[in-house]
Amino acid sequence: MTMEWSKTTWDELPAKLKAAKQAAILPIGATEQHGPHMGCGMDYVLADILCSAVAAKINVPMLPTMPYGCSLGHSQRWPGTLAVSPITLINLMKELGDWAYHSGIRRLFIVNTHVTNAAPLRCALEMLRAAHDDMMVAVVNSAHISQRVKLFHHADGEDWHANDAETSVMLAAAPEMVRSDKLHLADDPDRTGGLVFSHPVNRTSLNGVTGSPSISSKEKGTEWFSWMVEDLSALILKGLQESPPLAHSYFDSFDKVRSA
Repeated sequence: MTMEWSKTTWDELPAKLKAAKQAAILPIGATEQHGPHMGCGMDYVLADILCSAVAAKINVPMLPTMPYGCSLGHSQRWPGTLAVSPITLINLMKELGDWAYHSGIRRLFIVNTHVTNAAPLRCALEMLRAAHDDMMVAVVNSAHISQRVKLFHHADGEDWHANDAETSVMLAAAPEMVRSDKLHLADDPDRTGGLVFSHPVNRTSLNGVTGSPSISSKEKGTEWFSWMVEDLSALILKGLQESPPLAHSYFDSFDKVRSA
């Protein structure tokens, strides 16, 4: 039984959502340069394959993967980046969330695989929970699903990009994304340590990479991707059991409740 929203008919959705406690997964990535050794769609490919695996594992519907994100920091130095502004992303995710709500979703897990989507997604979360009193929204950043996932992502650079972690995962899960003959030329160190300002990639990297893709391997990627699937599945299953600590309505003032 497919858990993909795009392959499900409208009359099949209510039963699937009911079985999943009105939950759904919304993957979002980006289309941006990933150095000379990796395809520009790496982030959205990861979002798609990760959430597909999780949706199938725990039987929670997955909405279509969003392939564009807030990638302004990658600059126009290298071709390949197709970015939207933070405001555009906020409004788009808010509107998608509104439509998801009207389709019956009450627990929305936004799974983000691109670092600088995080702030706009948080803004969209604020707007959605203010608009829909009975909708719970979570933004899960894929590199920080769990402590073990965070550790391997940051092992070769705090401000990593197209590094060992991403390259190894792609070698294992989507090998067509990687140009293995270029790995030995792709390494570039993290230059952001100790800086006060947040600089765009054109001022921190020579080739769009931060980290050491030359040490990547399919074997590491296979283990690491399995951790991501396992830990994201566990996180979403935990969310399926969660209720708000208090039942107070967003729209009822304290004075109105007290006088009732």
